[in-house]
Amino acid sequence: MTVTARCGPVRAGDASYKRRDERREGDMSKRTDDGIRIGYSRATDPDRAAAELHQALKQPQASIAVFFCSADYDLPVLGSALSALFGDVDLIGCTTAGEIAPVGYLEGAIVGFSLAAPDFIAVSAAISNLPAFSITEGEVIARDLRERLDREAGPSDSDDTFAFLLIDGLDKCEDIVVSALYAALGKVPLFGGSSGGAMSFGSSSVFYDGAFHRDSAVLMMVRTRRAFRLFTTDHFVPSDTKMVITEADPISRVVTEINAEPAGREYARLVGLDVDKLTPMIFATHPVMVKVGGRYYVRAIQKVNDDGSLTFFCAIDKGLVLTVARGTDIIRNLAEQFDRIRAEIGRPRLVIGCECILRSLELERNQLKAVAGQLLAAQNVVGFNTFGEQFQAMHVNQTFTCVAIGRGRAST
Repeated sequence: MTVTARCGPVRAGDASYKRRDERREGDMSKRTDDGIRIGYSRATDPDRAAAELHQALKQPQASIAVFFCSADYDLPVLGSALSALFGDVDLIGCTTAGEIAPVGYLEGAIVGFSLAAPDFIAVSAAISNLPAFSITEGEVIARDLRERLDREAGPSDSDDTFAFLLIDGLDKCEDIVVSALYAALGKVPLFGGSSGGAMSFGSSSVFYDGAFHRDSAVLMMVRTRRAFRLFTTDHFVPSDTKMVITEADPISRVVTEINAEPAGREYARLVGLDVDKLTPMIFATHPVMVKVGGRYYVRAIQKVNDDGSLTFFCAIDKGLVLTVARGTDIIRNLAEQFDRIRAEIGRPRLVIGCECILRSLELERNQLKAVAGQLLAAQNVVGFNTFGEQFQAMHVNQTFTCVAIGRGRAST
């Protein structure tokens, strides 16, 4: 399917643009309007990358700046440089499994955005030591953050406020954290992404208080005059092939048996492959789904282990009935979603996007990544490839989960 970008100053699919871009070791993009600036750097040197990103994002009355960066950077050096440059501006971020910039998909880069008053007032709070997280702690953090926002922006309601969560993608704590925060936030809508890294799944980090941290999360709340919409989308539908998890360790998200057979071997049989052919690319194109509340959600597989068990990206348990998913047109699904968004709020000025790394792998396999990147660039998407996504009270997988912020004022 061919998708034509409807409008946009950066033409991600333009060959001459790409050639100019590739000749530069590092580069930066900046688009501005009242209160929103977005940018990126492809510089591999962390000091230069920090300087170029700061140059793109700095603006008067900045309330917050958010970045997403490759885990390949020297993170202590990058963190120190960013902290020094942004000074008193609240700065949060995380490492990624790939970046989404104003020119589409990137790897080994840093991207970000900043929001400024009076159109945006933002506050953030960190959550450390995720393995010890409790529901009570989530309630306190969400309540205190909302009280801070009310003090700075004045009392309001959920119609002009949204929450954004960045959380360590390797701690396996997303389900309890997002559920607790969502319940405590009341009617304030919540979305987010799990920080990423290399596909070896060795490390991922979240940035706050001037440094990168493991086993942590950061919650941002934004109050805005602008119209906005949260959404999540995927392109999978259930097939007729079912399976039952017969042995699993929910804490580690490891499934050892499916249909009373070794999990990896049985999954491979159901998708028509040998177990030694299972790779992240296969998991990207052959996920499984679970039915919750009348709707199917993807339960993505992270990897096959040496003992033949399967590690999942999200909560899993013994007795759960799963359905093998069948993919539809990923580009059409994405284009139709943005058609709906534009019909509601106009062309977005900024889309903060959290996209599962498995979607990126599928796009690569099908040679559609350039097309998808052009589509995202046309909608002003800035974001990252995740190890999982959060939407309202749920931790989800293999989705494109976002907030789209319009140019115009929200209706009253």
